[in-house]
Amino acid sequence: MTRSLKKGPYIDERLLKKIQGKKPLETGVIKTWSRSCQISPEMIGFTFGVHNGKVHVEVLVTEDMVGHRLGEFSPTKKFIKHGGKMQKDQEQKKKEAEIASAQSAKAAVADKK
Repeated sequence: MTRSLKKGPYIDERLLKKIQGKKPLETGVIKTWSRSCQISPEMIGFTFGVHNGKVHVEVLVTEDMVGHRLGEFSPTKKFIKHGGKMQKDQEQKKKEAEIASAQSAKAAVADKK
């Protein structure tokens, strides 16, 4: 559910104080734990370090991000990959193909000399 229009967007006042009167290019990373804070037009150009539960992920705010939440750009879960025998076979074939193409490229270079 979205926040009601009567209440207005939630923007953390501490973040606004941190960026107030500063230039985006001169300011470094601004660390924050406020993932639920909406991005306002005043934040464009600043780099925020949004905490994902473990580390601060750097997020450079652009015009397209206005209206979204800071937490949307700092994923909390790390996707590794889907496993299984089929996946391993595909990866092995890919490596073999890369090795074969590298060897053929070396042979072609050696033949030119």
